[in-house]
Amino acid sequence: MSDKIKIYAGILAALIIFVVWDSVYIVQQTEQAIVLQFGEPVRLVKEPGLKFKIPFIQKVTYYDNRLLNLDPPAQEVVLNDKKRLDVDSFTRYRIIDPLKFYQTVRTEYNARERLAAIVNSSVRKILGQITLPELLSQQRNQIMKKISEAVKVDAQQIGVSVADVRIRRADLPIDVLQAINARMKTERERDAKEFRAQGQQQAQQIRAQADKETAIIVAEADKKAQIIRGEGDEQVIMIWNNAANLDPQFYAFYRSLEAYRKALADGETSMVIAPDSEFFDFFRQTGPVRR
Repeated sequence: MSDKIKIYAGILAALIIFVVWDSVYIVQQTEQAIVLQFGEPVRLVKEPGLKFKIPFIQKVTYYDNRLLNLDPPAQEVVLNDKKRLDVDSFTRYRIIDPLKFYQTVRTEYNARERLAAIVNSSVRKILGQITLPELLSQQRNQIMKKISEAVKVDAQQIGVSVADVRIRRADLPIDVLQAINARMKTERERDAKEFRAQGQQQAQQIRAQADKETAIIVAEADKKAQIIRGEGDEQVIMIWNNAANLDPQFYAFYRSLEAYRKALADGETSMVIAPDSEFFDFFRQTGPVRR
């Protein structure tokens, strides 16, 4: 009998512990909670600490009360000037109305999906009204402010307060970038060909000018050389004439020796000349040369 009492006491103690355990809950400083009874919210708890609820009947759902980040995937946006951009944005938000949050989206996962759709819709709507030069100008801050205001209005419907919406990056699509790069490459190649052709043309002009100046310099040098050579020949002739006038016989003798040297110096020259030829006049003279 005592063993059964111990068993029943143990079961009762376990049941009491389980009931007590299910009747208390803890709200952390970074959390806020909603107490649900049969799926309907009955109490909102924002103060941290140890709390109590009806066991087995009431359940507790926790939500984060900190500033949260939303980083949806990049989306393609068509601007007002028909330019396409891949826009990558991020959003910071906080759950300020847990009751409305629970009634509209239930879970934070659903809230992120809903908020991502709101952000993407607002981004497409606002950016669809502007052009690419406006997005790249000083109007960017005003554009981002319009997007944030539009997102804040729609986010309030799910109990969320949006602190900020920013565009992290706005790039042209890959196919557009490839087309732009191909066009830029073609333009650079065309410019390079033009520069190369202009350089070759200038090089030809420089070479032609250099050849012209070279020809002029060589012609002038040849002209001066001919003049100097003519003047030298004239002076040589004058010197020879003066020398011949001083002693004609010695001049004739010297010229004959020059002719003998040139004709007979190599020892291999053969000549057929009559003995009484004037070429051998000085060979036949035995006496001194008369002056």
